[in-house]
Amino acid sequence: MASLRGLLVDVGPLRESRDFRLLWFGQLVSMVGVQIVMVAVPYQVYLLTHSSLAVGVLGLFQAVPLVIAGLYGGTLVDRFDRRRVMIVTKALIAAGSLLFAAGAIGLRAPLLFVYLVAGAVAGLSTVEHSSRTAMVARMMPGRQLPAALSLVQVLFQLAQVAGPSLAGLVIAEAGLAWAYGLDVSLFLASFLLLWGLSPQPPLPGPRPVMGWRAPAEALGFVARNPVLVGIFAIDLNAMIFGLPRALFPALATSVYRVGPAGLGLLYAAPGAGALVGSLLTGWVAGARRQGLAIILAVAGWGLAITIFGLSAPVFWVGLLMLALAGASDMFSAIFRHTILQTEAPDSLRGRMSAFNSMVVTTGPRLGDLEAGAVAQLTSTTFSVVSGGVVCVLGAALIALAIPALRRRESGYSVPNSSTENTSVAPGGIGPTPRSP
Repeated sequence: MASLRGLLVDVGPLRESRDFRLLWFGQLVSMVGVQIVMVAVPYQVYLLTHSSLAVGVLGLFQAVPLVIAGLYGGTLVDRFDRRRVMIVTKALIAAGSLLFAAGAIGLRAPLLFVYLVAGAVAGLSTVEHSSRTAMVARMMPGRQLPAALSLVQVLFQLAQVAGPSLAGLVIAEAGLAWAYGLDVSLFLASFLLLWGLSPQPPLPGPRPVMGWRAPAEALGFVARNPVLVGIFAIDLNAMIFGLPRALFPALATSVYRVGPAGLGLLYAAPGAGALVGSLLTGWVAGARRQGLAIILAVAGWGLAITIFGLSAPVFWVGLLMLALAGASDMFSAIFRHTILQTEAPDSLRGRMSAFNSMVVTTGPRLGDLEAGAVAQLTSTTFSVVSGGVVCVLGAALIALAIPALRRRESGYSVPNSSTENTSVAPGGIGPTPRSP
C-alpha cells in the first residue's frame, strides 16, 4: 500500500498553499474553455476551405505573435505584478472568443478574420501562460516544485479530455458559435477564483529593461546552458514532426468518418492518456536521470504517432495510440518544466517562462504547417507516419549531439520568494534559479 501511495500523484501542494489551490481550480475551468476553442477554430477553417493545408496555415498566423510574445511578453511578467498580468490577458483572450463567436454565426467571417483573431489570441495566451508559470515556482519552491508541476499536468490533461470532448458535442448539437460562447462563460467562472490570488509583485532589485533589448538576457541564459538548449530542441523536434493535429479534421471527416463528435475524441485522446499518466506521477520527485527520461519519452511519443498513422481506419486503435503518445509527452513535460524552473532565477523566470511558452506553443503551429503541407503533397497517412519516424530519429540525434542532456540529473535549489540563490544545483550545469 505504501508503494502504491508513492506512485500516485502528490496532492500536498493543493492542501498546503491557498494561492496554488485557487490558481489550480481557476485554471482548470479556464483551460477547458481553451481546449474547446482549440477544436473549434481549426474545424471552422476546415469547414470554410475543406483543406488540411489551410488548417496548417492557421499555425503560421499564430506562430508570429507567439514568437513576439515569447521574446517580449516575459518582460511584462518580470516587471509588473504577475497576478494582474494574468487577469488582464485572460480578459483579452475572452474578448477574442466573443469575436470568434460572432464570426461563426452562419460561417460569415472570412478566412483572414479567423486567422487574425487566432493570431492575436495566441500571442496573448503566451503572456498569460508565462505569468501563471512564474507564479507556480514562487508558490511551491524547492522539492515541492515537481509535485506542484505534476498537479499542473493533471489539470492540463483533465482539460484536454473534457474540453475537446465537450467541444465535439456542442458543435455537433448547437454549432460553433455556442462552443465559443461556452468558453466565455467558463472564463467568467475562472475569473472569480483567480481574483482571490495574493498579489505577485516583482522581488526587490533591478527590473528588466523594456524595448528591443528585453529578451537578450533570457536568450543569453539559454545559449550558455546546453541542457536548456537540449530540452527546447527535443521538444521542437517532437511538436514539429510528431504532432499531426492539423490532420484531425480531415481524418475525422474522410478517413474515420466520425463527424464532429469523433473529431472531439481525436483531440481528447492524447489528454486522456496523459491524464492517466499524470495520476501516476508520485515517483517523479525521486527520479534522478531527468534528461534520459525526456529523451525516452519523446521517442515513445514518436513511436506511438507512427503506429497511429498506420492504424487508419480502425478508430479505436488510433485513439489508443494517441493516448499512449499523450502519456509519453506528459512525462517529458514534467521533467522539462522542472529543469527549466530549477535552472532560472526568480528575477528571470517570467522571461524564461515566456521563452518556454513560445517554444512549446510555436512548435505545434509549425507542426500544423508541416503536417498540412506534407499531406497536400502526398497523403494524410504518409504525413502522419513520416512525422512520427522523423520524431524518433530526431530524439536519437539530439541525445548524441547534446550529451549534457542525457547526463542531466535532478537537483532542487530553487530560491524562495524572498531570496535569490545563484549556487550550482547538484547535477545541474548552471545557476539555480516550466509548466505546460
